[in-house]
Amino acid sequence: MNDEEPVPETPAAAEPRVQLDTSRMKSSYCNVCNATSTEDEVVLNFGLNQSWDRPGSDLEIQIHHRVILSPLAARKLHDVLGELLREYEARYGRTEG
Repeated sequence: MNDEEPVPETPAAAEPRVQLDTSRMKSSYCNVCNATSTEDEVVLNFGLNQSWDRPGSDLEIQIHHRVILSPLAARKLHDVLGELLREYEARYGRTEG
């Protein structure tokens, strides 16, 4: 006779929930993005074109944010942005640029 109680099957590990802490988040408008890379990182610079209303003059771009990513994180960002743009264009039409 077996005195051990049966062990209930455990469900497959649930995906961990991600909680975003936005308490220190700052938002800013950027209309310029530039990207460069090395073997180990991808660098994204975001800024503001201050000369948009002065045709023919030198551009004055203020860089507000620099985000440095690993190549893996950059690939994930690429995939997420691609899907976001596909959904956007399905709703509002193709973006130009």
